Parts: sequence; structure tokens; C-alpha cells
Amino acid sequence: MPKMKSHKGAAKRFKKTKRKIKRGSAFRSHILTKKSPKRKRQLRAPHYVARVDVKRVIELIATY
Repeated sequence: MPKMKSHKGAAKRFKKTKRKIKRGSAFRSHILTKKSPKRKRQLRAPHYVARVDVKRVIELIATY
């Protein structure tokens, strides 16, 4: 049986930390002029994958 490969699209989007999986935040790439400074500042904060999705993401980014 061949080796399992990681999903390269997911591997570029998620990073595994000790207990959680970090993800990027949406809505911060363009059209920033109409967004308030508070909203843009809060989008800089680290975001994590929801607990119900962690198992699915780990399967995608895991390399065997």
C-alpha cells in the first residue's frame, strides 16, 4: 500500500501548536477602508480551528 500524502492545500493553511490548530482569519485581505480600526485590529489576533473540526484538519495535514 502506498504512503498516505498530506493535503497540500490544508498543510499551507493550518499550523499545529501544542494543543490547538492555528488558522488564518478571513476578511482581512482587501476592502479594508470601510472596516473600522477595531475590527481590523481584532482580525490580527490568532484564530484557531473549532473543536468539532480538529479531527478532520489533523487527518488532512498529518503525514504518515
